[in-house]
Amino acid sequence: MSLCEENFARLSRLVPDLAARPSGVYGSRCSDGVDLYLEIVDQAPFTTILRLTYLFPVQGVTLPDPDARLRVYHDAGQVEVIDLRQTVLPLRADYRAPALAEKWQANVFIGKWLAYCLKQGRAFGQEPVTPPTSASGAPVTLCP
Repeated sequence: MSLCEENFARLSRLVPDLAARPSGVYGSRCSDGVDLYLEIVDQAPFTTILRLTYLFPVQGVTLPDPDARLRVYHDAGQVEVIDLRQTVLPLRADYRAPALAEKWQANVFIGKWLAYCLKQGRAFGQEPVTPPTSASGAPVTLCP
């Protein structure tokens, strides 16, 4: 639980007004890194479901990696990993035992990623952005 609280604190520093933002995609540019995208999928009075990803252009295709879906509990001050797709850690999507250790690893990964974003000085603009398009001109779907 303390790891989920730490991740909430990190995310709150990265997006201080998360609970008040409308649904949409928000971007964060960094001079020495790839653009970071945050998609607010659903807002409820006490929770937010969001997606966080980098979009890498690779041979005419845009690939999200890492690609995280998170549930933020504003009242409890917790961040729960719902889904994490990335190329670094081999994780199962099903978090029932014995995969609880893998869910812990996913939370550690998210914590390190958020800390890295804060160290880079990342911030998200107040207005939603249009995500980049693929080489074919089709919009890129964040975290399908």
